[in-house]
Amino acid sequence: MKHRQTDFDAVVIGAGHNGLIAATYLARHGASTLLVEARHMVGGTAASETFAGTVANICNCDHLTFRTTPVSDELQLAAHGLDYIDVEPAQINGDWSTQRFWPIYKDVERTLEALNRVHPTSVNGYRRYARTMVPLARLVLDAAAQPPSRGGFLATVARRGGRGLPALLRYSRMSAADVLREFFDDDAVVGPALVEGPVVWGVSPETPGTGLGAMAYALRHASTVGRPRGGSGKVPEAILSSYLGSGGVLRLNTRVVAINCERDHVSSIHMSDNTTVTARVVVSACSPHDTFVRWLRNAPAGAGKMINRWRDMPVQDGYESKIDAVITDLPQLMGLDSDMMRELGGDDVAPTTVVSPSSTELHRGAQLLTNGQTMPRMALLVNVPSTIDETLAPPNKHVFSLEALYTPYALAGGWTNSSEPQRWLDQFATLVQPGFLSSIEAWRAVTPVDYENDFHLPRGHATSFAGGPIAAFLGKPQELTRYRTSINGLYLTGAATFPGAGVWGSSGRNAALTVIRDVF
Repeated sequence: MKHRQTDFDAVVIGAGHNGLIAATYLARHGASTLLVEARHMVGGTAASETFAGTVANICNCDHLTFRTTPVSDELQLAAHGLDYIDVEPAQINGDWSTQRFWPIYKDVERTLEALNRVHPTSVNGYRRYARTMVPLARLVLDAAAQPPSRGGFLATVARRGGRGLPALLRYSRMSAADVLREFFDDDAVVGPALVEGPVVWGVSPETPGTGLGAMAYALRHASTVGRPRGGSGKVPEAILSSYLGSGGVLRLNTRVVAINCERDHVSSIHMSDNTTVTARVVVSACSPHDTFVRWLRNAPAGAGKMINRWRDMPVQDGYESKIDAVITDLPQLMGLDSDMMRELGGDDVAPTTVVSPSSTELHRGAQLLTNGQTMPRMALLVNVPSTIDETLAPPNKHVFSLEALYTPYALAGGWTNSSEPQRWLDQFATLVQPGFLSSIEAWRAVTPVDYENDFHLPRGHATSFAGGPIAAFLGKPQELTRYRTSINGLYLTGAATFPGAGVWGSSGRNAALTVIRDVF
């Protein structure tokens, strides 16, 4: 078959970690590949940047799902400088009502010992939870590691002896809150799992179809939480090094303004510097709405249904904010038993601490979000990554990270001069030793508006795939679960496609393998 002459075999739009991964697999396969990024650097929200003499991560620094994929080995990222530090315990959980905190270790029995000291009535429920949910978490992680197909999913189920499948079929239809209530009747144990599940997705934990969000604890038993030495941005840096070493071409500070089609096939992209590049394949790692509604030109008639579906789909508002601070004193949770931590082992400051309101407050928080309001008691994710990674801050100083959820893009009164970020800091300070706030030398708040302005996220929101493994098994919609669109040669990757958001990387790998199988 004769192929038309083009400037590149493939163009990838967007150099977030999924776009980087897709481009690298294509380049390593031998396809001439151009990667186009609107910002001055790669990595998107998986990157890190300097702040007040320290290294701050754009988003939370915990990497769990990425480490379950073959990406690091296949792209030889260790040879390009990627080195992980394991985090143990994997997480510390607490709630505003009891203000008592307990650690999750990778080992279930060690976790049960900790839970027995803090919330003993939940130990039996947690044991049942782990027996049910850990196999489910492993099934989901395995299924996400390969391009989704019905045959591939069934093969994964068969390879695991069917373990996790009954829970997957049942819980996919339920709400995360209802799933967790089958195991726990203590809201202090339920709340943090909901924060790490549906609340991180920006929806109420009572929403039907969010049941797999109840896997939050189980995932920390199914894999190992780690952090790249030098910050989260070391992942995109290592991928970029692998990409360039494979002959890939990168263009920074260049926005795509059009994706052009000829007949039924993608033909080229047009960029903000008024240049056009032709390609056999275009892979968009950006918002599907931007891809299909803003950029597409001369689309074939057969793509009309897909385009109209995205045109009619409302763009969701962002809902996450983050505070980065430079501190001189480490925060010590007054509700965390120091004797327990010494006996069970692990760091008591470096792991991410989840502080949760009640499940009722979380459900109400989703409603407040739509009205431009925040919760009275915030859902927080807090850590100090420099306690286990000395490369992030100078001596005697540390990087403090606080993420606040359900923080509306359209905040009533606006974000300019808002007192909200200070309120989150003040709230957290009530949980730690007196005087902690006075140890803050510098701090900044990054809100949904900042994510829109600085990272080109429409309304501060990165569209995230919400369908789960069942949707991937069924292949609907095709562009999100199979990476192929209704236009020949145009593919999607990124957080909007299976398996979804977070530093996972499977979407980039799966999309590239799909392109290679289809085209190259």
